[in-house]
Amino acid sequence: MLIAIPDMLDAATLARVRDLVGAAEWVDGNITSGAQSALAKRNRQLPEDSAAARAAGGIILDALAASPLFVAAALPLKVFPPLFNRYEGGEAFGLHVDNAVRIRRGSDFRIRSDLSATVFLEDPASYDGGELVIEDQFGPHTVKLPAGHMVLYPASSLHRVTPVTRGVRTASFFWIQSMVRDEGERRTLFELDQAVQSVAAVQGQADPAVVKLTGVYHNLLRRWADA
Repeated sequence: MLIAIPDMLDAATLARVRDLVGAAEWVDGNITSGAQSALAKRNRQLPEDSAAARAAGGIILDALAASPLFVAAALPLKVFPPLFNRYEGGEAFGLHVDNAVRIRRGSDFRIRSDLSATVFLEDPASYDGGELVIEDQFGPHTVKLPAGHMVLYPASSLHRVTPVTRGVRTASFFWIQSMVRDEGERRTLFELDQAVQSVAAVQGQADPAVVKLTGVYHNLLRRWADA
């Protein structure tokens, strides 16, 4: 399930994040790569323990917690602290799959990566290339969203970033361990949640059908969730 979440960062929050990461020192992106990714990856990143990355990442975590659409889609149990990357001058990231387990350096924090997320930080008209291409059973999906928007997709997907041939592409990326491990169950819960919200918008939250459907949703979540 690939979901675009518009305006994850509003204009003021986006400006704060840009100011923090724009003034920071960038290093070779392979500081966080696995063996396979290192062969395909050419970009730069903020060191995950840098003050700028921690501050900007905290802002993004607050925005995630305030987003009903993100919570409904991801059902997050743990979120890896957001990282930041930058591409320019032909830099790209070839086809790869994310590691199943992500460990924060120098700590015992680790997650199973059920979902991957990218928050775009630049106006798409300001750079050429830099599309995130995600492959699934239906073929490749090309994603290049407005600044402040986020895409959420299965971490098991093969994906790549095309070469940036003009301008600079800056983004935040991170992983989520969901309370519901199974992708099909997670999709069912999301679709049911969205349907309940649609009916409630017309009938009201107190409508008997809405109350019953809400109970079905929570009973399924109770059955499938690990929390």
